[in-house]
Amino acid sequence: MSDCVLLFAGQGAQKVGMGKDLVTESPIAKELFERADEVLGRDLSKIIFEGPEEELTKTANCQPALFVHGFAMWSILKDACPHLNPTFAAGLSLGEMTAHTAAGSFTFEEGLRVVAQRGQLMDEACAETEGAMAAMVGGDEAAVRALAEESDVDVANLNAPGQIVLSGTVAGIDQAVAEAKSRKIKLAKKLKVAGAYHSRLMAGAEAKLGPVLEAAEVSSPRFPVISNQRAAAMTESADIRDSLQKQVTGSVRWVESIQLLRERGAQLFLELGPGKVLAGLMTRIDKGATIETAGDWDTLQAMIEKVK
Repeated sequence: MSDCVLLFAGQGAQKVGMGKDLVTESPIAKELFERADEVLGRDLSKIIFEGPEEELTKTANCQPALFVHGFAMWSILKDACPHLNPTFAAGLSLGEMTAHTAAGSFTFEEGLRVVAQRGQLMDEACAETEGAMAAMVGGDEAAVRALAEESDVDVANLNAPGQIVLSGTVAGIDQAVAEAKSRKIKLAKKLKVAGAYHSRLMAGAEAKLGPVLEAAEVSSPRFPVISNQRAAAMTESADIRDSLQKQVTGSVRWVESIQLLRERGAQLFLELGPGKVLAGLMTRIDKGATIETAGDWDTLQAMIEKVK
């Protein structure tokens, strides 16, 4: 058995055309994309494969799109490598839902329904608030946290040492960006996002997601999934529901999550999804870990050959 940790990409990794090659080459992927369209009652596949980019980028579209793509990648990998033994899974923000579905906390259909509603609720929260986000690069964590508090914004993502994202009102983020250099933060850059994810401005979405998760059937996962919000392994249904709800406004504690996995003995990480964002963060968190990435059919086949 080959022990590994599954990692799934978050919002922002999407690109028009992703998964089209999977559907062409794999009956497993073809069935999943078709089932997704049936469950959602709309042609999500067409938006994923053909765009336009601004349509795919909408939270209500890109979240289920990345979920379907990531789960299809895992399904193909699992079928080709039945000896693979995932000991944990994790995902960046939205990717945590894909991780839970890969682990069996949700069925594919149930996970997709929750993700679609999550994306819609977050889209609505973005429309109801004026929010922004900014990356703080090269700063001390304590300095960034102090800046966030003084600017009355929240710490959204702790992605890697020296890479923290702040989230909140436009005025608050503008203030944080303007004052960053005085706090010895090398670079402060506003991000092109629709709103203030992982901040108090998403409180409306968090509140409405609670009943959605309560209504969803949640099983004990076959292997633990690391919660972004708690930076801890989730195995109980009540904890899974609570952490996924609070994740909408809570910080993504990615550094702590990877450190926890390494402390638990994780050596091999498999990133499934477009781009290589998580691999890039891994090199900054722990260079001693081995991470393989796959974002399309060809790179997935290369991964399969390596882990066979």
